[in-house]
Amino acid sequence: MNFSSTRSWDSSYISFFLKSFLIWSFTLLVCLLVVGFPVVVLMMTIGSLMAIVLQSVLPVSAVLVVAGTIIGGTVMSILLAAAMLTIKGVHPQEMSWLSWLHGKEVVASESVYASCPLTCDLV
Repeated sequence: MNFSSTRSWDSSYISFFLKSFLIWSFTLLVCLLVVGFPVVVLMMTIGSLMAIVLQSVLPVSAVLVVAGTIIGGTVMSILLAAAMLTIKGVHPQEMSWLSWLHGKEVVASESVYASCPLTCDLV
């Protein structure tokens, strides 16, 4: 009986960390694609220049080596950042700027229609 309760605690603890890690990975990927678009353009520009330079040394696989390095480095940096945030105990539910993950809408202002001063008191 004691073994089963300890095991369920471990599995829920691991699933909580796994869920947090996956949410952080998704969030960081979306932020990189949306907000970091100039960074992505800069990385691709530098990568294409590197492929041109490397073409003289590796004529067959220069583009493959450069593209694999850039994509692999980006994926590894996203996963490393998500792992660091998860290990430090920063959970996505605690972030105020991630309100879109919680499913709660933040209403900036309420709509006031032009006819409201005339008709709102009638109801």
